[in-house]
Amino acid sequence: MNTITERALHPFLESTIGHWIDGRFVESVSGKTLESLNPATGDVLAHLAAGDTHDVDRAVAAARRAFEGPWSKWTPYERQALLMRVHDIVDERFEEIALLETLDMGSPISRTRALKSHILQEIAFYATQTMHTGGDILPNSLPGSIMTLNVKAPLGVVGAVLAWNNPLVGQWFGVGGTLATGCALVLKPAELASLSVLYLAKLLTEAGLPDGVVNVVTGYGLDAGSPLATHRNVDRIVFTGSIGTGQRIVEASASNVKRVQVELGGKSPDIVFADADLDLALPSAAMAVFNNSGQICTAGTRLLVQRSIQDEFVARLSEFAQSLRVGNGIDPSVQMGPLISQVQLDRVLNYVNGAAPEGATMVTGGARLGGDLAAGYFIEPTVFTDVTSNMAIAREEIFGPVISIIGFDDEEEALRLANASDYGLAGAVWTRNISTAMRMVHEIKAGTVWVNCYGFLDPAVGMACYKQSGYGVKGGPHHVDAFLYDKCVYINFEERSQVNVDR
Repeated sequence: MNTITERALHPFLESTIGHWIDGRFVESVSGKTLESLNPATGDVLAHLAAGDTHDVDRAVAAARRAFEGPWSKWTPYERQALLMRVHDIVDERFEEIALLETLDMGSPISRTRALKSHILQEIAFYATQTMHTGGDILPNSLPGSIMTLNVKAPLGVVGAVLAWNNPLVGQWFGVGGTLATGCALVLKPAELASLSVLYLAKLLTEAGLPDGVVNVVTGYGLDAGSPLATHRNVDRIVFTGSIGTGQRIVEASASNVKRVQVELGGKSPDIVFADADLDLALPSAAMAVFNNSGQICTAGTRLLVQRSIQDEFVARLSEFAQSLRVGNGIDPSVQMGPLISQVQLDRVLNYVNGAAPEGATMVTGGARLGGDLAAGYFIEPTVFTDVTSNMAIAREEIFGPVISIIGFDDEEEALRLANASDYGLAGAVWTRNISTAMRMVHEIKAGTVWVNCYGFLDPAVGMACYKQSGYGVKGGPHHVDAFLYDKCVYINFEERSQVNVDR
């Protein structure tokens, strides 16, 4: 490592880390804890407070007090200045943040360091949005001197339930919108990866965020996530995770008709036509899955390749996969780290072992790595061919470094295969033909589509969801709008009203 060692973060990891509630670390009411493991070694990094309903109640109450207290009087400029201070602190401390994320969830340090520019852009984007939360003066057809306005106001307390695969980025979809609009927030990070979220909460306080505006409750989903989703004093839920849990959160929102935004995973098609620039397409298509060990919601795990180039493409992809250096992410030369846990490793291996009986052919990979890596949760980058859309590896989200290659002959077949999924999170197309590219863009049923690239995300544009991948936009101005509600205002400037309409 370049400028920091694991020992430099040891004081943060050496003892039990509590929930972050009302500007300080506190123990769980129950006193229970859970272990945070390094997935590359199996070692215990820290003990986290294991939250339940009582801790969620405390956090929501703190958030409500903050929302209704002095924080509600902060001007857009004051919130913008705060976000720019946060930007500078994150910039200054990012090496510590990146290392903590690598230790906690296994992603290579080269990847977590590379996220710095994106995260700083996210913070800067939300800083600009503090000045864009107003309304409009609207024309009306009422008699007399009546002015009509649409005014935006912050919703209140937001609950954000995070996935474990990318908390370093994912937390900003809650934190950014909260700080830009003047809401308050309770974050429930995944029990498998909570450290960077807790660390950021502490940094926010250092930047001058009032106590209670952002709170973090750690713990298991059923114990802490579910009470947050059903809480009647929470006005909005932002969720990333599985379809089943997302459905339960949508159902729970009926308790007080809270706003909901859910991202529920994907099985994204990545379509390579014969005229594509293979030198560009092949490594990008490979890392669209192998990046973060396949633990990315938008991973292009259904790799659709035109049959006329399929043999060449498979051979080159296999060679690429075998060239990747897999290992402990704290080594800057490592390109792919472990899976997050033993449970996830077993899940991925079950899919791998079940593919051949369904007729798929394993080209490379498929085995758990041993030797010096035996204590961690490592699996080889894996490629299957002879895959059809009815196979489990083509239908279900594996969340591991497993590529399923599906052949096609023409555009019509490519589109049929691409859309043969319950998911609709993302998709991509590789071609030199602009007409082909635009037909694919319009016809792929997905919230986000890339052409001759994969995985880019600009905070000012964001990403969207479709079908069973969820609904709502993460990032972009529409995402910020979801932290606000509309007020329709009628102002009569005459001493006596000339109209009185009964509804």
